[in-house]
Amino acid sequence: MDMLEALAGHSFYRVAEGWPSTGNLARLLKDGPQTYAAWLEAIERAEKFVNLENYIFQEDSTGEKFARALLAAAARGIRCRLLYDWLGCRNRTSSSFWQKLRDGGVEVRCYNAPQLLHPLRWISRDHRKVLCVDGVLAFTGGLCIGHDWVGDPAKGIPPWRDTAIELKGPAVGYIDAAFEDSWLAAHEGRGLATGVPPPVSGQECVPGLEVSVIAGRPDSMGLYRLEQLVAEIVQHSLWLTDGYFVATTAYVRALSGAAQAGVDVRLLVPGSSDMPLVGALSKSAYRPLLEAGVRVFEWNGPMVHAKTAVADGCWTRIGSSNSNLASWITNRELDVTIKSQVLARQMEAMFESDMANSTEVVLMRGVSGLRRPVASSQHGRSAGKNTRRLFSGAIGLSSTLAASFTKRRVLGPEEALVLLSGGAGLILLGLAVLLLPQVFAGLFGIAAIAPGIGLLLRAIRLWRSGLRSHGR
Repeated sequence: MDMLEALAGHSFYRVAEGWPSTGNLARLLKDGPQTYAAWLEAIERAEKFVNLENYIFQEDSTGEKFARALLAAAARGIRCRLLYDWLGCRNRTSSSFWQKLRDGGVEVRCYNAPQLLHPLRWISRDHRKVLCVDGVLAFTGGLCIGHDWVGDPAKGIPPWRDTAIELKGPAVGYIDAAFEDSWLAAHEGRGLATGVPPPVSGQECVPGLEVSVIAGRPDSMGLYRLEQLVAEIVQHSLWLTDGYFVATTAYVRALSGAAQAGVDVRLLVPGSSDMPLVGALSKSAYRPLLEAGVRVFEWNGPMVHAKTAVADGCWTRIGSSNSNLASWITNRELDVTIKSQVLARQMEAMFESDMANSTEVVLMRGVSGLRRPVASSQHGRSAGKNTRRLFSGAIGLSSTLAASFTKRRVLGPEEALVLLSGGAGLILLGLAVLLLPQVFAGLFGIAAIAPGIGLLLRAIRLWRSGLRSHGR
């Protein structure tokens, strides 16, 4: 059974809680200049509505360009809605910028600003990068809106390396529904009751592609399960690009197992990251991957921000999700998977071009304790081989932290830096509390008082609401 056969039917996508549809058209977009041009053209040609959802909408020359496009569309009578993330835009965009858009007729909402009643809810972020126009055209990918994705050609600064996809067809309806879910969540604190969109309307693009929309919500973990399954059933090749790769032990095992079974597994990550700590954590997973035969490449440019996968020359994933717990568990994300040999070949060509601008990471020869990967004359494995890895890996995530305390399993080197950082952080925190007890007592007091005030305010609102109800 090849991968296309394994992907047949909708049962595969139940694992990811995805919404599949057939009869779609897709166009691959590379980097900011090409992607932004397509986005701005779509906004300019809008006839009914524009829905824009993005983690970062920066107040710079790029953000101003999009603001002008939205204001112009709103002036034409187009309903324009913009949803941004509070944390993503914090210290990047001023309140006056949002007010200017509102004054011009653009509906603007902020996702998940800190609240007294829900002091821990801020952990969940809206990390999606979505543009929907008129219900017939949609985009998703890894690009935020800001100067980093444009670069500065005059100074020889290239744009961040990123990838997006343009879609037409029934899949657009599902992406629109995912936006509606986030739009409601930003207003009411919760999205649609089930998270499942209504039936898709509209004419299919025939002939077209099978596209599955995976709209990640907090605690869904659908994409994480899909990634695990893909690593298990892939037969020949799995090439991944990830800007913030901090994978779980279970996923590292899945990739390693695929490589050991003869699959050509490659991983492209940033050589230098805009988040140094994440970059260090990413490097901590290199050794087990390299030992298993996974090829790891570091991008030589300023930053590779794409989140893509291509498998067996027939299956592609593009979206906003990184391979880390934030994307898999806590964030709102949106990815699409596409079954198409033509698109997969385009993705492979893009990956090979990226490898030409990257440095391959290799193990040093003669280092004791390292297992050298076994050379193979051809890539591939028989169907069904090593299926037990999927189930053994599934419990790895829950057992990793417990094992560090119970000593039931010796932790691998990929967790060493994580535990070192956690231990050092706890020691520093303890010393700070001992040396500055009054400061921390005040902080803990504020932390207790704030939700208390929130509960009192909520009680007053409920009491007043009850009085009004009795008075009717």
